[in-house]
Amino acid sequence: MPTITPGVVETTTSPPETSSTEIPATTRPPTESPSTEKTTMPTMTPGVVETTTSPPETSSTEIPATTRPPTESPSTEKTTTPTITPGVVETTTSPPETSSTEIPATTRPPTESPSTEKTTMPTMTPGVVETTTSPPETSSTEIPATTRPPTESPSTEKTTTPTITPGEEETTTPPETPTTTPCNATNFYLIFHLHQQNETFWLCNCTLARCIEDNIIEIIPYECPPLQNITCANGMPPVEVWDENYCCKRHACDCYCEGWGDPHYMTFDGLSYSHQGNCTYVLMEETVPKYNFKIYVDNVRCDPTEDVSCPRAVIVSFNSLVITLKNQNLMGPSKLEAIKDGKTLPLPYAMNGVSVSSSSLKLILKIPQLQIVVTFGIIGFTVHLPYQFFGGNTQGHCGTCNNNQADDCMIPGGQLVHDCAVMADFWPAKDIYRPDCPVPTVVPTGSPKPQPTMKPCNSDSACDLLTSSLFAECHEFVSPDRFYQSCVFDSCHMSNPTVECTSLQVYAETCSEFGVCIYWRNHTTMCGKIDCSPGKVYKPCGPASQPSCDDNPTEPVLNVMVEGCFCPEGQILFSKESTLCVDKCGCLDPEGIVREFNERFEYNCQDCLCEETTKTVTCKPKVCSNPGAISCNEPGFIIANETDPDDSCCSKLTCRCDSRTCPPSDMKCNVGYTPVVTVPDGKCCPEYTCESKKVCVHKGLEYEPGTTIPVVDCQECNCTMEVDPKSNLFKVRCGWMSCPETCEHGYEYVDTDPYACCGQCVQTHCAVSINGSVQLTNHHPPIPCLKVDGTFMVTKSKIQCPPFQQSNCQPVSIQHTTKDQACKVETMLKTITYKGCQSVEEVEMTYCEGSCNTYSKYSELEASMKHTCTCCRESRTSNRTVDLFCLNGITTPYTYTHVHQCQCSETDCRTRRPLV
Repeated sequence: MPTITPGVVETTTSPPETSSTEIPATTRPPTESPSTEKTTMPTMTPGVVETTTSPPETSSTEIPATTRPPTESPSTEKTTTPTITPGVVETTTSPPETSSTEIPATTRPPTESPSTEKTTMPTMTPGVVETTTSPPETSSTEIPATTRPPTESPSTEKTTTPTITPGEEETTTPPETPTTTPCNATNFYLIFHLHQQNETFWLCNCTLARCIEDNIIEIIPYECPPLQNITCANGMPPVEVWDENYCCKRHACDCYCEGWGDPHYMTFDGLSYSHQGNCTYVLMEETVPKYNFKIYVDNVRCDPTEDVSCPRAVIVSFNSLVITLKNQNLMGPSKLEAIKDGKTLPLPYAMNGVSVSSSSLKLILKIPQLQIVVTFGIIGFTVHLPYQFFGGNTQGHCGTCNNNQADDCMIPGGQLVHDCAVMADFWPAKDIYRPDCPVPTVVPTGSPKPQPTMKPCNSDSACDLLTSSLFAECHEFVSPDRFYQSCVFDSCHMSNPTVECTSLQVYAETCSEFGVCIYWRNHTTMCGKIDCSPGKVYKPCGPASQPSCDDNPTEPVLNVMVEGCFCPEGQILFSKESTLCVDKCGCLDPEGIVREFNERFEYNCQDCLCEETTKTVTCKPKVCSNPGAISCNEPGFIIANETDPDDSCCSKLTCRCDSRTCPPSDMKCNVGYTPVVTVPDGKCCPEYTCESKKVCVHKGLEYEPGTTIPVVDCQECNCTMEVDPKSNLFKVRCGWMSCPETCEHGYEYVDTDPYACCGQCVQTHCAVSINGSVQLTNHHPPIPCLKVDGTFMVTKSKIQCPPFQQSNCQPVSIQHTTKDQACKVETMLKTITYKGCQSVEEVEMTYCEGSCNTYSKYSELEASMKHTCTCCRESRTSNRTVDLFCLNGITTPYTYTHVHQCQCSETDCRTRRPLV
């Protein structure tokens, strides 16, 4: 195919002659022999390409409500094809003339055999291409009301083609409306050169074609089958979705997955199971990535007395955005937070096509372009996905979303297992690291293991509400059985009684999907009353997408109902990013008061206006009269412009004190005194005086009360608290110095200097502590003591023993010791239990263990046997505190001793008395 130089392609087509015939509803119309269309393409040169086509004879029929209407054939089409660059492409098309025949809507309309179009393509060189086409006999059909009608060809179509910048992240975005391929000469020319013989391909506008041979194609109209009623396995009502070619509609089941309690799951296809995993798992991800979307669930142990887990958080990943919906307090009143990049988000939040809001009971995450709604509450979550975008393309804890429960228990790789609780362990979140998450290595085979026998118990009366007349209106739409069983399980195995309320809450929300709204909380005291913030009211069923002044009527509305706090009747949210309910839309003034559009008001001495075009408040300063001149003569006063007390919006000139303009002070006080600053009434600049510091002063130095003051003449002076009335300082009292004559072991008190007030302790012996008693020596034996420069010191030498030779010992005289048995700190993990309360996790407990030396030796000094006993005991400890969780839901602190260091310490050697 040569290069097509930009130029003008002109095609002239004679208007077709059409006839209409009504065909019986019970017979198929005869197939008419196809005519042939021949196209001759001469040499192509830059310039004008002209194509002449003879008018085909066609018949037109109206197809029942299951097919797509045909695109009307234009009588004359002129196309100018410029160079294709990022910019504008303009196409001009003339309107077609057609006629139609109506066929009964209860039968399949006859389709006349399509004509055979034959195109002859000579060698293509730059020049003019002229094509002559024989008129084929064709039939045209009209599309039903259930499919998207074709777009009528406008006279002029202008399209801007954006440029995709390298490096930007490109994500598949679902089309908001179905699109079709336009039929024009350029498309036909390219299509004929891309397909093999007998190959069937899409031509345009929901029309198929089959390549016969030698550039001859067979046109095959695309017919939509009638809509079939289906039953959704998840109990949800079916919805209408487009097929993959966006030509026909069919019924399908949207993806609805939920989990609650400890925890109970219902997959997209309505299969129920329980899973007690303590890990972060893949709740849902795309089997074939299309929209870069996945959800994780973070399960943790949530009861100190039972081996059960609860969903602590749901993590939603969309493109490069990751938002965690988390309950920070599982054991008490819920504390729901939305977290991004480790920081708590202020709600409501909206960024990059994702919004997060709160209904007080739940966090609601929405992605409108994909019609996704994810909610997370106290101990539960729901996931709403449209089948149009995610049908048959999900995997994880929520299953496959194909209205087939048989393949929901699928592990990574596509293998099915017998139990979804087993399947759930095989879906840990690999890109979210949790060291306590084991990954199964062996896929179980055979029949499911029998469930362990649970201890018998009586469920709380709140569970009986599910099967009572309170929910009777919903029973015909959704069975309460699985919710009742989950409620009973939670009531028997959770110490927190409010957990069973989640089963009632989830069932009530499921009922709201069918338009059944039930006020159930006022029938139980355990589940409690919902307190809403000021300006909001409680509703058991309210829209997840609450209406606001920012709503665009053309944007899709996600029809999902949730329980929570909403604006009162007649009010809506001021904006999507606001929690303020208003009864009229307008602007918010700086005080948060709603102002109507074009409303004028005064604020902060400004004249303000609520502008409708910008939806913002603009203010201008208020104009005031010109104040008169004044003079300020006192030191420190300056002329200032201050608020007029008679008119708070205007100012006047006054004399204002500015201490920075006061003259500097060089006042200095004597030792023991400090300058004190005072400002008399009516003055601006400070005045300084010297006041006592409440200290003693001796020879120009200050002393605090109770301190010793050094003096001469062997006197000892102290600073007292007695005040001298003349100086207002504390008095100094003196007395003769007392000399301490008691010295340490090995020292003696000696009057060494006759002019000194006291003598001093002089060393005369070496002092050695042996077995707790101090011994004095000043010669070598038995303890080496040397005098060096007047100082006595004990010398110590190390005796080097020869290597141990086992052969030199008698066989029975060898004793072995183990180095590892030395006294040291040992560690163990232990669950602390105290007065019926227990720690949630095992606590690291430390203790001392190991052997220490114990011996008996003869002492020459004491002329008797010396017994020495040591034991391994703690030498350094600290107190630590851990929280214990009690069955009544109360948390109590418990303090225990933690050992940091152990050593061998001496102890009494007690001789065991012989038995008589």
